[in-house]
Amino acid sequence: MAGIRLPPEDSDASQARPPAAADLISDDDRSVAADSWSIKSDYGSTLDDEQRHFDASEALSAANFRAASDYNSDKEEPDAEAVQSMLGFQSYWDSQYADELANFREHGHAGEVWFGADVMEIVASWTKSLCSEFSQGHFSNHVDDSNCESVGQHEKEFANWSVLDIGTGNGLLLQELAKQGFSDLTGTDYSEGAIDLARSLADRDGFSNIKFLADDILETKLDRKFRVVVDKGTLDAIGLHPDGPVKRVMYWTSVSRLVAPGGLLVITSCNSTKDELVQEVDAFNQRRNSPSQELECSGDQEINRDPPPFRYIDHVRSYPTFMFGGSVGSRVATVAFQRN
Repeated sequence: MAGIRLPPEDSDASQARPPAAADLISDDDRSVAADSWSIKSDYGSTLDDEQRHFDASEALSAANFRAASDYNSDKEEPDAEAVQSMLGFQSYWDSQYADELANFREHGHAGEVWFGADVMEIVASWTKSLCSEFSQGHFSNHVDDSNCESVGQHEKEFANWSVLDIGTGNGLLLQELAKQGFSDLTGTDYSEGAIDLARSLADRDGFSNIKFLADDILETKLDRKFRVVVDKGTLDAIGLHPDGPVKRVMYWTSVSRLVAPGGLLVITSCNSTKDELVQEVDAFNQRRNSPSQELECSGDQEINRDPPPFRYIDHVRSYPTFMFGGSVGSRVATVAFQRN
């Protein structure tokens, strides 16, 4: 699972509504997709999916949480079909990567570069700059993503930073991060076909040190924490599932367990703006610090609150922007958060 395919900027398709799941997936496929959302892997026992959904639904109800696509006050009530598509189903990605793997074996093609090669390169170089700022101990709340070459002398300080790419797809983002000097790299995807393709491409391109594992971020079996976690389009795809709002809550709970204390989460999205992602993280932080989770002390002692799981750090500022309705935006947003 890698992300949403962006149409060319001059294409009329950019104004088209995403196809509804009901139009593109048969009842049998829908059943398969629902059953396969919770993958069965060799990394541990399968957790109780019903319990996960119950917990996420309870959190949604308690916090009156809305999906990121609903945050803008100027948006009308979203059309149920418009926010769902085949991209939210694992069956789609299994089919997609089966085709791309066959195409690679026959023609050597790497497949789609989701969001485009330019965005992938910006994400990798900007993440490197962000890590360099932290390794030097003087983060300035603004990383200059237009001049990333000046941090080369600090590569040794973060070359061993553990990096996890969730929903890695063909794994090309990890290859780009390897070119930037990162060496402890892991990619996960719930599609076995994606993992096979990523491994094949990494071996062909000389990046056999990158580790790839089949794993579902919503039911992750990983028992390791990473200093950097990157997501390029996975949260977008999760949000397009019919149960998107519930699954997004599950996503944040899982991701918070994978980012090491003080580590970084870098999310790239074409469905959410920078402000919408920050608001979604704030909502998650509020749920985690709800009154039911506070420890009340007797006497005059104050209530002890844990720090919020994440705090906003910075976002990429070099993407092309456009003006619409008096607001400035871009087709892609990359936002970094730090795990407290």
